[in-house]
Amino acid sequence: MRPIAEGVSKDRSQALPIPAELPLLALLGFKDTEGADWARLRALQYGHVGRHIYLRLAAHILTGLVFVWAAWTIIPPLALSAWGAALLAAVYSIVLQDRSLRRIERHRLTRKDAARHSTSTVFGAIIWAATLPLGTIFGSPQDLVMIWAVVSVVPAGAAVMLAAAPLGAIIYLALIGLSAVITLSLAGHFHLAGAAILLVGIVGFGVATRAQAFLRGAVAEEGMAERNEVVSLLLREFEENEADWLWQVDTNRKIRSASPRFAFALGCEPADVEGKPFLQLIAGPAWTTGQFPTSLHDLAERLKERDSFSNLLVKVMINDDYRWWELSGTPMLDERGRHLGFRGVGSDVTEQRKSSEKIAYLARYDTLTELPNRLMLNESLGEAMRYAKQWRSRCAFLMLDLDRFKAVNDSLGHLVGDRLLAQVSARLKETLTENEMVGRLGGDEFAVVIRDATDSEQVEQVARKIIHRLSQPYEVDHHTLFVGASVGSAIAPGDGKSVEELMRNADLALYRAKDLGGGEHCRYEPSLHRSAEERRKLELSLRKALEREEMTLAFQPVVDANTEDIVSFEALLRWNSSEHGSVSPAKFVPLAEDTRLIVPIGIWVLEQACIEAANWPKRTKVNVNVSPEQLIEPDFAASVVRALAMSGLDASRLEIEVTESIFLRDADVARVALEEVMALGCQVALDDFGTGYSSLGYLRKLQFSTIKVDRSFVQGAAQGSKESIAIIRAVIAMADSLEMTTTAEGVEDAEEAELIRKLGCTKIQGYYFGRPMPGKDARALFARRDRLTA
Repeated sequence: MRPIAEGVSKDRSQALPIPAELPLLALLGFKDTEGADWARLRALQYGHVGRHIYLRLAAHILTGLVFVWAAWTIIPPLALSAWGAALLAAVYSIVLQDRSLRRIERHRLTRKDAARHSTSTVFGAIIWAATLPLGTIFGSPQDLVMIWAVVSVVPAGAAVMLAAAPLGAIIYLALIGLSAVITLSLAGHFHLAGAAILLVGIVGFGVATRAQAFLRGAVAEEGMAERNEVVSLLLREFEENEADWLWQVDTNRKIRSASPRFAFALGCEPADVEGKPFLQLIAGPAWTTGQFPTSLHDLAERLKERDSFSNLLVKVMINDDYRWWELSGTPMLDERGRHLGFRGVGSDVTEQRKSSEKIAYLARYDTLTELPNRLMLNESLGEAMRYAKQWRSRCAFLMLDLDRFKAVNDSLGHLVGDRLLAQVSARLKETLTENEMVGRLGGDEFAVVIRDATDSEQVEQVARKIIHRLSQPYEVDHHTLFVGASVGSAIAPGDGKSVEELMRNADLALYRAKDLGGGEHCRYEPSLHRSAEERRKLELSLRKALEREEMTLAFQPVVDANTEDIVSFEALLRWNSSEHGSVSPAKFVPLAEDTRLIVPIGIWVLEQACIEAANWPKRTKVNVNVSPEQLIEPDFAASVVRALAMSGLDASRLEIEVTESIFLRDADVARVALEEVMALGCQVALDDFGTGYSSLGYLRKLQFSTIKVDRSFVQGAAQGSKESIAIIRAVIAMADSLEMTTTAEGVEDAEEAELIRKLGCTKIQGYYFGRPMPGKDARALFARRDRLTA
């Protein structure tokens, strides 16, 4: 479109600015103010004057004839004839000047040009002003009043016809008014002289005001003409380039002047659509059934009401195919204002509409599960809360998290995890009713909005139904998978007055449900805020625990099952906080793992355990627990080397203990890290065997030195549980076949020790043989043993 704009600027000057103030001297042409193109403004003024040449000519001649007729018996014929000849000469000069102004609007007019035009005006004004002295000389005072009555028409007429260029009107007013004041005063008509002064002032003020109004209107009209010219050129190029199309209908809504592009959009030839009903052509079968799209009804209403419209989206049927058109239209009127129909611009925006719908869908729906996403959940919860407030009812928000999903995702890959999430979403949609809306918040977190939760038991029922359904086994890529769900809920308005508050409280309830071990539903309680605040404060203290030297190690002995000699100590971490007192490992270790503080803490534990073990007899080992978070660190093996080098401990006396959870996250990275540690000469024990997943395959791939039987199986065996006894025997048999030792954990009395010994376990650990103790007490055990054997 740029060439058109450039072409217009060549043919017409740029848009004409109008100054905020229009001083009288500038209107008269005596000076040019800044910020305005007065040459062009002056051309508009005098161009308007040039349009009324013959009207002014007729006015001068007609008024002159009236004056001659009125003064025929007063002024001698010779003088009157001379005056008439002078008037004709002045009028002729004026006509010549005005003809040069007929097309001056498109050009520029300097102050010099305007002054030259005013010379003929001055000549004409002098001629008319001379009538009053002639009346004074040859007539009576009453005759002078009559002559003034006739001549006063001239400045009044000038005020009307020369108001656009007020200098001419002011010249007539000034000269004729001055002549009237002088002659009337000399004749004793002082009241008439005053009236003449008043008349000149009022008409002069009117001339100035009208000149300002004219100039502003002329500039606006000029700008409109320029815009219309640009629009015409744009429309011409628009049609030539076949960019969209123009449409036109008559008063009966029948198509007129159909352009080829418009006919193509209708799927027809121009001749085939000319004179056809516009709405019928775009309605398709709906024309006969009467089932019109809402947008088509809207278009028909606009055409009926004769309202202009812009960018109206209309769903049309063209050749049995639904399309989307964007229409703009304006009523057409004739010069008398009668309605002739509509004309406008249209375009096919079907592809853009599809893209917009897809973008709108993606903005509110999760692509993996096809469930509403966080944005739409927020909007739906907001609507539910507003409805509940209006009708004094209740709504609820449930936040749910999949149990053990992370293990599936890490061990089997994200593709399997995504397919599992798709199955979970399908089950959720099947489980819930129209009163509930389920969506995905992200990851393995989902949410449910219960629009009407007036029944207090309904929330619990929905939560239990979800937990039960999601806990059923899944079949994904030939894998049978088991995941559960934990649910936290909050009910509005009691548990939150805003969407953000209600969601936050439901999240706190979910966190509590996860803490209970999963597969649980927890309602929000105000006390949960205290728990969250306590956790936050605990995390802040934990970050400073090493710096404050609040961490210590305790050592629990592991004995030979037959001789009961100490073969190793397990290093156990203890935290005595200056702010929270003695904090249980069950409380701070999960927090450290969640915040990855376990990495620096684990390095400290490793170094301190090796330093302490260096003081023990050379055959006594130290067992150090290592978190999965530590194993995935790239320099884990290097940290083991540093700890051994710092302490001087032989690598064979360090046994790293890991749990089966290492195989559920970045299993290959963990395996490589453990193989590097084994290559140093360290040993690796598998802790809490039988409580996790996927470890059997890795027993063949990694040469573990020890398998530790979880205390739950030991206690079960002591209570006579056949299953626990069978599991312990199986573990021991498997360990023997793989040339691994076994350690039974949690042995608390002599009977349990004897049972474990009979089952064939290699080593025993538990309170029966010693509680966790400080390093100095562990060293004291060795000193006491040395004294007894000496």
